[in-house]
Amino acid sequence: MVNVKLEPGECSGIPVIKQEQQQPWAKLVPLDSKHPVIEIRLNDMVICSETTFSSHNKHEWCKITKNPDLCSGKLQNLSSTTVIVDGICVEKEDTTIVKCGTNIITGPEKEGYLSYKFRLMAVPENSQKLVKIPIDSEHAKCSICLHVWHDVVTAGPCFHNFCNGCFSEWLKRSQKETSSVRCPHCRADVHFVGRNYFLRSIEEGILACDLSLKRSDDELAVLDGCASIQSNLVIRNGNLSRRKRPYSPPNEETGRVELSCPQCGSRSGGFQCNQSTSHLQCHACGGMMPARTDISVPQHCLGCDRAFCWAYWREQGVFSSDSHPVCRHENIKPISEYNITRIPSLTHQSNRFEQDITKRSIQQMGKTLKNVVSDWILKLNNREIDRTRMPLNHAESITSASYLCNDCYDKLVSFLLYWYRITTPTYVSAWNIKGSSTLTCENIFLCCTSWLHWSC
Repeated sequence: MVNVKLEPGECSGIPVIKQEQQQPWAKLVPLDSKHPVIEIRLNDMVICSETTFSSHNKHEWCKITKNPDLCSGKLQNLSSTTVIVDGICVEKEDTTIVKCGTNIITGPEKEGYLSYKFRLMAVPENSQKLVKIPIDSEHAKCSICLHVWHDVVTAGPCFHNFCNGCFSEWLKRSQKETSSVRCPHCRADVHFVGRNYFLRSIEEGILACDLSLKRSDDELAVLDGCASIQSNLVIRNGNLSRRKRPYSPPNEETGRVELSCPQCGSRSGGFQCNQSTSHLQCHACGGMMPARTDISVPQHCLGCDRAFCWAYWREQGVFSSDSHPVCRHENIKPISEYNITRIPSLTHQSNRFEQDITKRSIQQMGKTLKNVVSDWILKLNNREIDRTRMPLNHAESITSASYLCNDCYDKLVSFLLYWYRITTPTYVSAWNIKGSSTLTCENIFLCCTSWLHWSC
């Protein structure tokens, strides 16, 4: 009688590297601690045995399949010998249900064979169960290019959806040729259009399921080059029936109520709105400004694409009034003009303990928070930082001259302080955390806690 050592095997042609990319959903825990735990990572996984007298002689022992209820699995005996599962003999090719705590013996007898307990892994609290919704890809196509949406935008009030680049070109042509913009799908007047982040996830899901629907990189690059809709656009198409913001008095000649935009009634900075000019609504003050692509003055936060009007109206020499609201300089400004005085609350995933370690680490180095952030902004400018995980839009384009809103600046600082921490030696950031130069149990605990958190 021979003891066997079990190890995970490949299944259905899936390479081992694929197994390592998934979190284990169950384990086979040996009753003898000298043998390793077997992690079950695939939904349908074959376990192989390796005999002790020949490490090259491997045989399929069993196959374990995850059940849809997520509370049990199915074991199929693939070996030539009987397997005992909770006292029940399972012959070759037979199957049985295994639950958390099930005893599995690799042979027909208890003595001389390895014994395992089947354990289900706890589902992480933050995991979300995906709901599969059947969607016909024909209902997710742009009626202009007849392809699946790319960076989908929604026009209102008809709520038809298009590619950002396609509708941007349609909008540009319509404003040149007519005084109104009509929906390419139903020909209704379009009063507003904006990016639809919810439908973007559906767009990505459809393309992931059917790669044949995906366009080439060159086509997408051309489409992205045409896209001009970053935040919600308000489009002037005659009288708007439902108004949420105060507008200027009606025009005496036409009797139409004008938008609350200083350039709709007069010329400012050499520009005046015409009947087809689209408008952006400021995220901070709710006022209107013309959406312009012929100027270099930023009208959006580069980190979130929301519209802010302060920089534009400053350039035009227009100031806030009762009829024409203008947001403040504090709402959006270049990164270099921000003065950081505190660690943002969302730093280190809002972990107050880690924020305190970072604060003390900066103090022990004889620097201020402003000095550290300035140093890392310089590294950002010099492209010395991997921007892959930067939680901002257009991460590759951001420099110290980029305009960001307050929320996005806090996210940027949090990202830079993350890099500060992982590049700072553990003993610098956590050692002497209480200002003591002696080796204490508390200091050792804080050092180890900090190292474990950031090494994960």
